Amino acid sequence: MSAVTYTVVGMTCQHCVASVTEEVGEVPGVDRVDVDLESGGLRVQATEPVAREQIEAAVIEAGYRLA
Repeated sequence: MSAVTYTVVGMTCQHCVASVTEEVGEVPGVDRVDVDLESGGLRVQATEPVAREQIEAAVIEAGYRLA
């Protein structure tokens, strides 16, 4: 299992965290999603390699963007 960390821009509340967690969690191969509201940190653990573009698309779908 591998883990990659990103920074999400635009989150302001726990609803934002839930939206990002849900969308990123639906990406094939993603096993675990941890989001830190204060820092904007997004840690993604996956059972197989997941392209940044897939994570970025999920974050955009949630209404935010990657730094």
